[in-house]
Amino acid sequence: MTTSFLLIVQIVLVILIVIAVLLQKSSSIGLGAYSGSNDSVFGAKGPNSFLAKVTFTIGFLFVVNTITLGYMYSKSAEESVVDNLTENTNVVAPAAKETNTSK
Repeated sequence: MTTSFLLIVQIVLVILIVIAVLLQKSSSIGLGAYSGSNDSVFGAKGPNSFLAKVTFTIGFLFVVNTITLGYMYSKSAEESVVDNLTENTNVVAPAAKETNTSK
């Protein structure tokens, strides 16, 4: 249950970080041109400082979530279905039947 929630959070973080990177100003204007006047929304310095902080924060959360998911999956991988099966059952081979081959 917890790993599925963290996996959904991971997907949302990926989408958010892609959007944050695409909105940043590059050598060409990029997708930031379609958002209108950014100076009034993000303050006097413009979107560069704000989007850089958002990108860093989302990137940090992405890395922390990735490490947490890796730890949780490695813990669940320590137990094997086969190990649990052999510990709980006693398998006894059937006795061999004698066959009469002297006809």
